[in-house]
This record gives sequence, structure tokens and C-alpha cells, in this order.
Amino acid sequence: MLLDISWIFLGLFLLYYGAEWLVKGSSELAIRLGISPLVIGLTVVAFGTSAPELVVSIKANWSGQGGMAIGNVVGSNICNICLVLGIGAAIFPLAIHRQLIRREMPILLVATIVFSLMLGDGGIERWEAAILAVGIIFYVIFSLIEARSEPDTDCSEEVPPKMIEEVRERGTGRIFYDLLLIILGAALLVVGADRMVYGGEHVARAFGVSEAVIGLTLFAFGTSLPELATSVVAAMKKQGDIIVGNAVGSCIFNLLAVVGIAGLVAPLKADGVTVIHIGVMLGTAIILMPMMWHRMKLDRWEGLLLFVGYLGFVGWLVSTS
Repeated sequence: MLLDISWIFLGLFLLYYGAEWLVKGSSELAIRLGISPLVIGLTVVAFGTSAPELVVSIKANWSGQGGMAIGNVVGSNICNICLVLGIGAAIFPLAIHRQLIRREMPILLVATIVFSLMLGDGGIERWEAAILAVGIIFYVIFSLIEARSEPDTDCSEEVPPKMIEEVRERGTGRIFYDLLLIILGAALLVVGADRMVYGGEHVARAFGVSEAVIGLTLFAFGTSLPELATSVVAAMKKQGDIIVGNAVGSCIFNLLAVVGIAGLVAPLKADGVTVIHIGVMLGTAIILMPMMWHRMKLDRWEGLLLFVGYLGFVGWLVSTS
């Protein structure tokens, strides 16, 4: 049992550093190749933050644990909204930009509803996964077009100007180093996902719970740790737009990119993921809209409400499993 739990934590460790190295190597390589910071921020960094969920879901689905893969996505979205935004708002009230209400939130709601309807027959077929995968392509293209049309668009948090200057000063001689970081990062992601799924499967059997519950709780929390860490740091710096943008963007990528790509590898079966779990995910996304609309901010009491709601959801999962 202890060995299996150790595999899970080792997997989380490898996933964290794998994603860090992948994003660092990819971002620096893109800068050396002359790609704009805007494109890097909306593509490389965005995909990089969802890399843990992606590789874990692909590995779980490939191993025949579709419930664990779906549970990871559903749980991660609940975690992003209730825990990441909740803790961030509890530390410092989060100001909401109208752009988020006008663009990202409607996309998140539509993606959540479509995903929920697709799970109506108990899984995601390849053709349904293809629709989601095409959706993320359109979302990225749409975001790039919108961002280019907004002169005040700032990607300094995702791609700091100092980093761009330092990379350009070093020239193109370190491209090999960037490629090495990308390869090592990808390798750590694969190995980390393998160990997490292996340990999670054995822990689930030992405790007599479904793989879906492991995905909804432990895996979801673990793969959302980068977003949570970013949320706490950004809240202390009073950068609410970074917290909200990362959390909502991560939810969109999880639904479209993670489920889409994992479902193209093999059809996803939502074993153990119930209507209640899907309902909680959908409900949190719906509730978030009026919370954001109210005075265009998330107050401390709303953050605490989301946080307590997440604790209640996890407590209910543990008690009923």
C-alpha cells in the first residue's frame, strides 16, 4: 500500500517538473525562432499547464481505465473553479474583466454542456472526441485573432519581457539545450503519468473504491497543483486577472484538448463517473457566471463559499465510496 501511494507522489513530482521543463524549453525555442510572446502565451504555455491532465488521461485511457481519465478531467475542472478560484478570492478579492464574461465564460459553459451531453451514453466515442479536438483548435485561433485586435493585450505573466531579452541575448546557440529540455520534460510527463495511474489503480483496489473516485479526487487535485500554486502567488501580488484567466482557460483546455486527444487515442468509457459528478461540474460552471457578473468581482465570501463547497464535495465522495 505504502509503495503504491509512493508511486502516486513520485508521479506527481515527475509531472510537475516535466511540465515546467516542457514549457520552459518550448517557450525559449519559440522565442529564438522569432515567434511572438502573444502566440507563445496562448499556445505553448496554455497547453503546457494542461499537460499533466493530458498525459494522465491518455495513459489511464490507454490502460483501460476510462473512468479514471474522465474523473481526472471532471475533478480538475471542479478543483479549478472551487479550489483555485476559491482560495485566490479568499486571499484577495478578484477583479473580473468584461472580456472574460463576454468570451471565455460562454465558451466554458458551452464546452461543459456539450461534454456533459456526450457522456449521456456512458462515454466519449472517437467522433465525439474529434469534435472536441477541433473545438480547441478553433478556440486557440479565435483567441489569437481576438488578442491581436486588442492593443492592450499583455502576456508578460506568461512570457516575461526579461525572459525574452535574456533568451535573445544568448542567441541561437542554445537551441540544442531547449530541445533537450523539451524531450526530458515530455519523458518525465510520460513516466510520471505511468506511475500515477499504476499507483492509483492499486490504491483504488486496496480501498475498494472505483478508479473514477481516484481520478475525481487525488489525481484532480494533484494535476491542478500548478494552477493552485499560481493562484496563491498571484493573489498575494493582487493579480486577480491572472488567477481567473488561468483557471477558466485550464477548464476549457481540459474539456476540449485533454478529452479530445485522449478520446482520439481510444474511446473513453466513463466507468464510475455518475450523473451527480457531471452535475457538480456543470453546476459550478453555471454558478460561477452570476458570481463573476455581480459587481464584476469575486469577493472573499464567495471564494470561501467555493472552497467550502469543494471540501463538501470531496468529503461526500470519500464517505460514499
